[in-house]
Amino acid sequence: MGLNFRKSISLGHGLKLNLSKGGPSVSFGKKGLRQTISATGRSTTTVGIPGTGVYYSKQKNLKSLFSGGLGGLFGGKKKAETEKASGKGSKKDKAEAEPKKESKASKEPKTNVNLEENKKKVETYEAYVESIKSVHKICDDRIDWEGLSKDGLPSGIKVGTDAYNEWKTLNELSLKVIEGDVDAYLTVVEEMHPFDDLLVYGSGFEVGTDNPNEMSVEFSVKSDKVVPDYSLSLLSSGEISEKPLSKSAYYELVQDYVCSTAIRVARDTFALLPVKVCKVYAVDKVLNSATGNEEELTILSVAIDRDRLAGINMDRIDPSDALEALGCKMNFKKTTGFGAVNRV
Repeated sequence: MGLNFRKSISLGHGLKLNLSKGGPSVSFGKKGLRQTISATGRSTTTVGIPGTGVYYSKQKNLKSLFSGGLGGLFGGKKKAETEKASGKGSKKDKAEAEPKKESKASKEPKTNVNLEENKKKVETYEAYVESIKSVHKICDDRIDWEGLSKDGLPSGIKVGTDAYNEWKTLNELSLKVIEGDVDAYLTVVEEMHPFDDLLVYGSGFEVGTDNPNEMSVEFSVKSDKVVPDYSLSLLSSGEISEKPLSKSAYYELVQDYVCSTAIRVARDTFALLPVKVCKVYAVDKVLNSATGNEEELTILSVAIDRDRLAGINMDRIDPSDALEALGCKMNFKKTTGFGAVNRV
């Protein structure tokens, strides 16, 4: 479900491959707006001109910290679902769903159990769950477009040089951003890729606007890929216990993730551009009661005001409560999860 605006963009175009002694890397962006991703997954974004000082720099690791750990855990989840659908392993599933009783002998760590490895798996799972509930707690640094648009050629830069051309390009773009040129807004988003660090969770983004005071962002939740439907814990025997989450626990975790991400999207948008309002739309596959089929529909819609968001203590809020206070449209029930809503 795309956005119907005068102009919209898809993230991830204009890539270049760089080869160096330090290993291959990919870079993209216009002069003055550059992003480089190394083979290790480290991404560095900069806005500024060499020799004038970096006005904005952001580093992030686009290789998910949990790709090795939870990647395997999710793989196990899909395998279990496949077996359940085919009728295989039903006795095992039933046994695992029941509480496990530990005998006295089982309380002693078994010699063939890799305790440290199992601890790491459980810790990785717990860290991942916490991360998808806390996406809103960090955001990008604000870009000083006023500072970038100052008149006058910086000292040390000569006319006709690459540095001069970069300064001129960025200076012109900065002026357009300050003036509210929506094409300049979209150019900045296209080149800066502000939501790339959220892609490790599986979300996709579309951005658009025809109003200099607003930016609209739609993100695809993909809850079936992002949110685990099971829990992991470490038994006293050193083995891992995996149990399915109850429906209410799973749906609440999905809600936490969706609401936390919506707030983060608004924070990153306000850091990137001088807009006053960020409209966030979350879409996911939900049951359409009119057709009886699962369809990708809007499950959350909110227009977030910059000033109101600035007054929120991100470390102490409950994301869903915060969005409700901001006037979001959200049809959520603990027993059935999200339902479709109209857009603001």
